[in-house]
Amino acid sequence: MLACWLLSCTSALAGPPPTKAEIARQKAEQLEQRVVETDRIEPAPDAARLTPEGVEAVDPRGLAPLDDAISCLARSIYWEAKGTDQREMQAVANVIMNRLGNPEFPSSLCEIVQQGAESGHCQFSWWCDGRPDEANEPEQYTAAKEVARRALNGTLPDITHGALFFHHRSISPGWMSTLVRTARTHEFNFYRQPG
Repeated sequence: MLACWLLSCTSALAGPPPTKAEIARQKAEQLEQRVVETDRIEPAPDAARLTPEGVEAVDPRGLAPLDDAISCLARSIYWEAKGTDQREMQAVANVIMNRLGNPEFPSSLCEIVQQGAESGHCQFSWWCDGRPDEANEPEQYTAAKEVARRALNGTLPDITHGALFFHHRSISPGWMSTLVRTARTHEFNFYRQPG
């Protein structure tokens, strides 16, 4: 009886087991830091990888505050490439992850996505456009979350060849003239710094 009491006391002190969403957030933070510390994106060990179920449990409807790596990456993919195909979403994710692995950019996905907000010159236009940031197309958001999962796991090939910048092909921003184009998709042009 004493052993059962001790076991239940220990369980009560430890609290409930972590949820799928909590585990996924923790893994995503570790995967994010792995890229920052090594300055490169490599496949994570199987035990460290995010599962589809875990990622789906984080912000399932696209309404949560943007304060974790999965939501920040997925929401950026969603807003920058929604309505396009998987390849376009992949390319947007590549740029964001390439920035994470580059010491010239902030050291978290949320900071990368929100960079420039304080000056009104956001790196990602959806962040400063004054519109709600919630995802309102469930299928597109689910697709963006799957791309984000693969990107964080390091299993998403870089089809942009190291690009750190991109823009929609319908515009010609002045900054592109100082950069080297690395890739072109149906929707976007991708660039890196010269050298």
